[in-house]
Amino acid sequence: MGRYCVTVTCEARRGIVAVISGYLAGKDCNIRDSSQFDDVESNRFFMRTSFLAEANTSLEELQRDFAPIAAQYGMTATFHDENERLNVVIMVSRFGHCLNDLLYRTRIGALPINIVAVISNHLDFQKLVVNHDIPFHYIRVTRENKPEAEAQQLAIIRDSGAQLVVLARYMQVLSDEMCQALSGRTINIHHSFLPSFKGAHPYHQAHARGVKLIGATAHYVTAELDEGPIIEQDIIRVSHNQSPEDYVTLGRDVESQVLARAIHAHAHRRVFLNGRSTVVFPASPGSFASSRNG
Repeated sequence: MGRYCVTVTCEARRGIVAVISGYLAGKDCNIRDSSQFDDVESNRFFMRTSFLAEANTSLEELQRDFAPIAAQYGMTATFHDENERLNVVIMVSRFGHCLNDLLYRTRIGALPINIVAVISNHLDFQKLVVNHDIPFHYIRVTRENKPEAEAQQLAIIRDSGAQLVVLARYMQVLSDEMCQALSGRTINIHHSFLPSFKGAHPYHQAHARGVKLIGATAHYVTAELDEGPIIEQDIIRVSHNQSPEDYVTLGRDVESQVLARAIHAHAHRRVFLNGRSTVVFPASPGSFASSRNG
């Protein structure tokens, strides 16, 4: 039996859920989990339905035969194979905690991804990456060579078949052209609970202001620096008797967890863009287990 999901966005209107569930039932598909959301402000409808194709109906047939229904309701609807692992390129600079975490989670099957390449503007993690049998690409980036460097990066991303790019503390601002080329498929981890304390040394800014909570934010990359649609956030409580270095240590743990959860949500097609915001459906029961077994 094929294990698939269908993601749907369209204008909110009556009868959409019934139409989708009726179509799947008619194709001998058994719905395992379904989430939906009507945004009253944008009048948009979002739905993700996971199902088993008990008659071994192919993904191509499901997509093809649903096309007339999608056209009738003005839907953007895509069928996905839940066993498919997403090809990912990771970009990193000199902070390796997120990279290490993603390498480990991928190795044990906690993330449904294949890391097909790592790109860095430093050589610090070359040995680590090569020891995981993953191609490592060192591309030095300066103000003078940035267009050429980004062209090299985009070529690697294209040739590797990457479906997602992850900025795992990659400390370079992407050009508007690169942001547009990777629109909707690049996730950044920001070492702050946006929108507060942007820029350099956010933990030191937080310490100087005496904050009691610090956090991290994973968001899609756009040309507006650190303003992309937010996918995942988390916080941790701190106190006056901790140093900025303590904040950094605690913050790195939060960053790693938030980034992993954002990638997990994206890989399982649980994230929907909604203007400058996102709709993120909760993980279905067994999704982490299915990642390990998929």
